[in-house]
Parts: sequence; C-alpha cells; structure tokens
Amino acid sequence: MKFYYSDRQNLHAPATFLLRGKPAPSPEGPVRAEILLAEMARLGVTLSEPDGLTSTENEARLHERLARIHTPRYLHFLETIHTRWRELPGASEVVTPNVHPCAGGRQYPDHPIGQAGWHLHDMACPIGPDSFAGILASAATAEAAALSVVQGEPSAYALCRPPGHHAGPEQIGGFCYLNNSALAATVLREKYDRVAIVDVDLHHGNGTQDIFYQRSDVWTGSLHADTREFYPFFWGQDNETGEGEGQGFNINIPLPLGSDGAVFCQALEQLLEKLDQFYPQAVVVALGLDAHKDDPLAGLTLETSDFQRIGERLAKLQLPTVLVQEGGYPTEALGNNLAAFLNGFRGA
Repeated sequence: MKFYYSDRQNLHAPATFLLRGKPAPSPEGPVRAEILLAEMARLGVTLSEPDGLTSTENEARLHERLARIHTPRYLHFLETIHTRWRELPGASEVVTPNVHPCAGGRQYPDHPIGQAGWHLHDMACPIGPDSFAGILASAATAEAAALSVVQGEPSAYALCRPPGHHAGPEQIGGFCYLNNSALAATVLREKYDRVAIVDVDLHHGNGTQDIFYQRSDVWTGSLHADTREFYPFFWGQDNETGEGEGQGFNINIPLPLGSDGAVFCQALEQLLEKLDQFYPQAVVVALGLDAHKDDPLAGLTLETSDFQRIGERLAKLQLPTVLVQEGGYPTEALGNNLAAFLNGFRGA
C-alpha cells in the first residue's frame, strides 16, 4: 500500500469560518494534516510526493482530468478570483461573498462579487492569496494515489486537505473546493469500466453525488447523518437515486443523529449489498473520520474501534482501492481513528 501527501497543501490555511452567524476558528487547517502525519510516522509509513505539479506537462494533465468533473468557468474562477477580488476597492483579504442566487440565478455574472456568490455555497470556504496552490496540491495527491492503483498497486491512501466531497461541478462548500474523490474515480475510469465511490464521512457527499448523478459508469453511495437536521441540509435523502442514465446508481443511507458504531456498520452492510449489484472493478473510499463521538462537528457517536471494523469490511471487497481523506477534525482521537482504520484495512 502506498501513501501520498504534499506539504504544499499548507498554502491553504483558512483562519476562520462562519458558524451560526459568528466568525469561529476553522477546524480545517494545516493542523489536521500534522495530526495525521504524526500518526503515520508512528506507524512507520513512507510518504510519497505527488508529481502532478512537478512539470508543465503533469500539471496540464491534472487540469484536464479536473475539467472532466468541474466546469471550465469554475476552474478559472478558483485560479483567478483572489487576484480579481483584491482589485476591488475596499475588498477583504479573503474572498467572502455577500450575495447568493438562492432562488436559482438566470445568468452567470461577470463581476467578481457575483461570481463568488454563484460558486460559494456557504461561508466555510474562504479563499486567500495562496489557497488555489494548496487546493491544487490536495487534488494532485488524490490523483497520484489513483494513478498508483491504475499502475498495479492494490491500494493507496491520499492525505488530502482541504477535503473535496462537498465540491460539485461548479460549487464550493463545506471546506471543499475540488472534488478529490471524484478525481480519483476519474483516474480509475481510465483503466476500469465500473468504478464505485463509497463515502463513509459524517456528512453527505453532495458534490460527488451531483458530479455523477446522471452517469452509470461511476456508482456513488453515502452513509451520513440525516441531512434533514444536519449539513449539507439540501441533499442526501434515500429517494435521491440518480437521473437518466444514472438512475439507480446513487444510494444514500441517512442515519439518525447520534447513531453509534453498531448502527453505522449495519448500514454499511446495506450499502455494500447495493454496491455488489453494480459489480465494481475498483473503488474509491471517501474516508471521513468525523463520525467519531468527539469530533468538533459531531453528529454521530462512533468509537475509535469502529473505524477498524469499517476498514476491515471495506478491505473485504478485495478490489483495487483508493482511500481519499475527507473529513475528520482536530481532536485527541483523530490520529488514533486513522490508525484504527488503516490497521483494519491493511490487516484484513
């Protein structure tokens, strides 16, 4: 099993986000990676640097893959918005929109303020001067892990931050900018006809769902806290099963708030029974560790030992697998949760 990380991800270091109307310290920052890196060092893991940004050719290939899951205008926005924003008179240091097309906009605006409101779904995703470089490094890390599996590695882990599963075709939200799990699936599709994404994060992967909702080549399944009472609120119910060619290829299993590991693992069995009907040839695991009972965004009550059970069960799929780090925020248990999952996955 190979492990990937780029310290360029630290270039994206948001200080605050808006929580219940008030600025609060952002839990999604470099300290997340520091905790996980320390645990991997304790496990004796050797990290590889992704090469997606090491040459003009490699970077162009990464952008081409991203253009299969995100719109061109969205990618252009991410790359240029901070410069254009700072040129506005009296603009803030970070991109923070004050208007959104909540009822559905009829035109795509030319003005940076309008574009920021169009693309930023919530106020958890500030964009600073170096954010895009860090965000792109996170995506390159997922790409590298997936490429190693395409080239014959049975499994690989990508330590990605910021995470990605709330990022849609042209939507930022929930600390997510580029959809790393969708990118990993896109790379796997270059070799495999049928790829699955299994999302075990606390939150529904609404961006991943939106990207593949009308496709039948990538099956998407998500376990998460019930979105009628929990972020991202507007997606994630079990009647969302895909459209057109994608009908039946999206599965959601929302769990009651406060559900424990036994409930979660039982639901995971139900999800994987649905997955079996797809006959996947490779799988991406959107690995959230935020379902732990002590996570600052807690909505479920898993124990550290439950992550070992989840890892063991996903390993039993016996498929080429890319593990992409999604949520999981600073607590004393965060590193232990990753170790438990990896021990379960590698042990099985």
